[in-house]
Order: sequence, then C-alpha cells, then structure tokens
Amino acid sequence: MSAATAFDIDLPDETATAGFAQRLARRARRGDIIGLMGDLGSGKTTFARAFIRALGSGHEEVPSPTFTLVEVYGFPGHPPVWHFDLYRLTAPEQAYELGIEDAWSDGISLVEWPERLGPLLPAEHLLLRLVAAQQAQARVAKLTASSDWAPRLEGVGRG
Repeated sequence: MSAATAFDIDLPDETATAGFAQRLARRARRGDIIGLMGDLGSGKTTFARAFIRALGSGHEEVPSPTFTLVEVYGFPGHPPVWHFDLYRLTAPEQAYELGIEDAWSDGISLVEWPERLGPLLPAEHLLLRLVAAQQAQARVAKLTASSDWAPRLEGVGRG
C-alpha cells in the first residue's frame, strides 16, 4: 500500500462504534474495500451491521456471514454491499469462489479477516482493526488507509 495514512479513533461504546460505521458508510463508494480486523468478538460484525443499515432503512436483518461466508445487500441509490467473513478460508484463492472479484468491481466490500486474502488483497483499501479498550464495550479503531481512502477520512472520527 503506497502513501498509507494511519490513525486511531476511540470508540467508548457500541453506540459510538455504530455512529462511526454510519459515517464511514456515507463516504464509501463503488469499488471500495474495507478490511475488518480484530480478535473474535472484537466488534467486526457489529461494525458491518451498522455500516449496512446506514445505507438501507436502518432495520435490515444483517446476520453474520460466518457460515455462508458472504452476504450481499442491495439498496436503491447505492452500490451493493458485499459482506465477507473469510475466517474459514484455507487458501486465498478460495475467495474467487465467493464472487470477490465481482464485489471489488461492482460494490462496496466489507471483508472480515482480510489477512486470509494474502497477496490477493488489492493495494487500494482501508484496513480497520478493532482492539478492546479499558471499558467492556469500548474499542479503539486503528485505521490504515491507502491513498484513495485517506482524503475521505478527514473528520470521520467526530460524531
């Protein structure tokens, strides 16, 4: 990733995490890839759920794609959102079977466990690592943005 920008955002509770996801959803566009990293239970699916609902009515059922590996959401006026959970992949090439190339070209991709893609992860992407903080529901979002994403992130941490 060339010309990467990195910074942290404190998310004191689940409401703050949802608000951050909503602000990021409003800045996303066709072809964007957002990698969601963090330990099991760190809030990746919670973030993805709020992101997806921000583009829809706000009440969509957004299950974790842990078993299906991918869920696709379509909303009028927005590119489709592809939500991938790659935890169970054993080789990066398996992502092709999930339609990941279509997602990268036609939609917005939320990719849990993007490190499973290895060298297949495109250079232009946003990595968001959720790390537990001091309080039970608090998280720190550690962002690393490629040059395409960096200018769109100004002010994204402020509610």
